[in-house]
Amino acid sequence: MKTLERLVAEKLLKIKAVKLQPANPFTWASGWKSPIYCDNRKTLSYPAVRNFIKIELARVIIENYENAEAIAGVATGAIAQGALVADLLGLPFVYIRATPKDHGLENLIEGELKPGSKVVVLEDLVSTGGSSLKAVEAVRNFGCEVIGMAAIFTHGFSIAAEQFKKADIPLITLSNYDAVIEEAVRTNYISRSEMATLQEWRKDPANWNTHNV
Repeated sequence: MKTLERLVAEKLLKIKAVKLQPANPFTWASGWKSPIYCDNRKTLSYPAVRNFIKIELARVIIENYENAEAIAGVATGAIAQGALVADLLGLPFVYIRATPKDHGLENLIEGELKPGSKVVVLEDLVSTGGSSLKAVEAVRNFGCEVIGMAAIFTHGFSIAAEQFKKADIPLITLSNYDAVIEEAVRTNYISRSEMATLQEWRKDPANWNTHNV
């Protein structure tokens, strides 16, 4: 029987929400060269996958953050999925902008959030953890308690683990980089030699380049 992380990895690969190209790397917005690209917004276009992820995120929250009083999605990737999860749990939903609106009320948090609420922050993807924890800080600055974060996928960078530990925020994800690689090898999406390239990249992604391939 497959673990949840392998099952989610299989679904993400099947709908191409996760793509692996060790020989023809992607370029991230940060400038990093990467053999993986993840766009979990694609899951919203596949009802069966969308519902599966919604149910599993809700289950994770019920089992690990039972005192949750509100769900906050990180813009833009976790807005739709966060609203779906909040609806399933019967909880209020807000979303957190990367930067305040430049007009009107200049909100950073959109929606109605009661100060003092126990909040679970939802992410679609955790990489270095920087933007995720910026969202956590916004909720805390609003006067609420962030009891944890749930996400669909993480690259599993050590820098992210360190930052979440420092911020004292538990992080639970449905799947991860290792599970995706294992599933990709099992289905012959990549070869074992390409698997080695993918593992090498994660050790030092900022300095990895195509010459490593």
